[in-house]
Amino acid sequence: MTERQPAEGVREKDRPWLMRTYAGHSTAEASNELYRRNLAKGQTGLSVAFDLPTQTGYDSDHILSRGEVGRVGVPIAHVGDMRRLFQDIPLEQMNTSMTINATAMWLLALYQVVAEEQGADITKLQGTTQNDIVKEYLSRGTHVFPPGPSLRLTTDMIAYTVSHIPKWNPINICSYHLQEAGATPVQEIAYAMSTAIAVLDAVRDSGQVPQERMGDVVARISFFVNAGVRFVEEMCKMRAFGRIWDRITRERYGIENPKQRRFRYGVQVNSLGLTEAQPENNVQRIVLEMLAVTLSKDARARAVQLPAWNEALGLPRPWDQQWSLRIQQVLAYESDLLEYEDIFEGSKVIEAKVDELVEASFAEIDRIQEMGGAMAAVESGYLKSQLVASHAERRGRIESGQEKIIGVNMFEGTEPNPLTADLDTAIQTVDPAVEARVIAALQQWRDSRYQPPFNHPRPCKALERLKEAARGNENLMEATLECARAGATTGEWAGALREVFGEFRAPTGVSSAPVAVPVEEGSTLALVRRKVDLTAKDLGVGKLRFLVGKPGLDGHSNGAEQIAVRARDAGFEVVYQGIRLTPEQIVDAALAEDVHAVGLSILSGSHAQLVPDVLERLRVAGATDIPVIAGGIIPNGDAEQLRQAGVAAVFTPKDFDITGIIGRIVDEIRKANKLDPLEVPA
Repeated sequence: MTERQPAEGVREKDRPWLMRTYAGHSTAEASNELYRRNLAKGQTGLSVAFDLPTQTGYDSDHILSRGEVGRVGVPIAHVGDMRRLFQDIPLEQMNTSMTINATAMWLLALYQVVAEEQGADITKLQGTTQNDIVKEYLSRGTHVFPPGPSLRLTTDMIAYTVSHIPKWNPINICSYHLQEAGATPVQEIAYAMSTAIAVLDAVRDSGQVPQERMGDVVARISFFVNAGVRFVEEMCKMRAFGRIWDRITRERYGIENPKQRRFRYGVQVNSLGLTEAQPENNVQRIVLEMLAVTLSKDARARAVQLPAWNEALGLPRPWDQQWSLRIQQVLAYESDLLEYEDIFEGSKVIEAKVDELVEASFAEIDRIQEMGGAMAAVESGYLKSQLVASHAERRGRIESGQEKIIGVNMFEGTEPNPLTADLDTAIQTVDPAVEARVIAALQQWRDSRYQPPFNHPRPCKALERLKEAARGNENLMEATLECARAGATTGEWAGALREVFGEFRAPTGVSSAPVAVPVEEGSTLALVRRKVDLTAKDLGVGKLRFLVGKPGLDGHSNGAEQIAVRARDAGFEVVYQGIRLTPEQIVDAALAEDVHAVGLSILSGSHAQLVPDVLERLRVAGATDIPVIAGGIIPNGDAEQLRQAGVAAVFTPKDFDITGIIGRIVDEIRKANKLDPLEVPA
């Protein structure tokens, strides 16, 4: 019997990229079980999603954590939680990505302590902490501290990991969330690169890393990039990213080694473009977006994680995540993609587009540098207002039909969808009782952490040591590790630094955003504006006032900002105070500003607790004539419960016509004030 020969022309394949699934929910124990199951299915790295209290430095029993515990990720309050999260997973052999920013130093310290307890050599630990605070100010909203202290935490982490955990990526500069907030490809490149410049300048100027080791710093800077459905443009964007990074690191920082200058990036493909309408179309969108970052060998992602088809509906189930993993595996293992050199090399079309993106991106980078760099451009509000404007323009193109989305503004007819026949089972839900169990476990930890079997030292001394270090200029990582080993909690660590650094409320970008949809005579917006003016006259007020509120810890403010901007353009006086408010603060503002309607935007799943709280507080205050509108990722069953509780209207991602939504809000104001309906069409 002869040995089988390889088929003629078959080439040796490149090694596939790291395959991850962004996952974590409910509790450390439940997430650990999910991770071990995913690894058994062929996933080659972990991507940890933390819940919003963990991301924003609060313990599960803080007032702002209500309704958010375990919703969009796993709650990690202390080293005991981290032990349970990675139980039976050898960290020395694992590549772990952690989506954590303001509290990144704290979570890395917990990870290192657990690895040490496992007997791991920490110099072999591999993975990434996201740790990009600029995009939190601009799009994702889990920032805690002002820009200066935030940059110091990042700088200290980079200096520490280069010396102690050399295989770790201490920062993952994220243009992903910029695209989700509406960034064009040029803005995505320019803002991410401006962030990288701010970080590298800070490390260089800190004196913690000698110049001869800056190549090691640059070599561990990674990026987390978005890929939208415009396949050719997205692929060219990745090639432009690589060229710009190579030039900046060579010319600005003098890095001679081309391996250290390599643009290293991972990808989560676009979630902004996933639709609630005909969600089965999201599968082909995800595949196209993945191809944009894998087909070109010279610009191929090092790690890929894909969203699930039903993320516009709610939290994906394990089966949905498995489907996304299998999409990657089919491309990597069944196709011949990994057998060839770069298939776009020499294309005149591709080269022209890449050159165009490089030139425009450098022009925008230069503009930001003239302002004083990324941090100055955040504090001035420039970056945020630019993103709000770009997003508003995109929404305007969709509403006008100029930008076409299948199932949303064209080909809307559909057969009944078997995938969503039972919407209540088409997504994963988090048991509301989980929050109470997590809080009880946290209280027990606080009461017993310094007793057997844990025997941690009392954390007071470690927390005082942390504050002392923060007031000075020493590296904060060692003091943070001391807090982790003492059994301190996430809220205690962040609370100590809040005392020293203070907190930061980022600019909203709403007031300075330009008009995206012109108010032309006879247009829908002109008709809605007339309804607003007539209703204000009927109520005897100069202007209708509309409060847009974001209760809880959900920092994804894109939807709220777009509603606020369009309401402003329709003639409302808009009250928008940004993210992270309690129901009490929202109601106090509504009463103080004497508003005519309240709009609440929540995408994290905490609507079931927080929206009724606002309704009840308005009722107690005798303000039942103020209609409450809810918007966000709200399953049908929850929407019905909110309406029964007294919510006037519920809007979800399928409701893309923002001008129409504003018209509905005017109708609800009239109804609440017992005014006759207007005959003005809108």
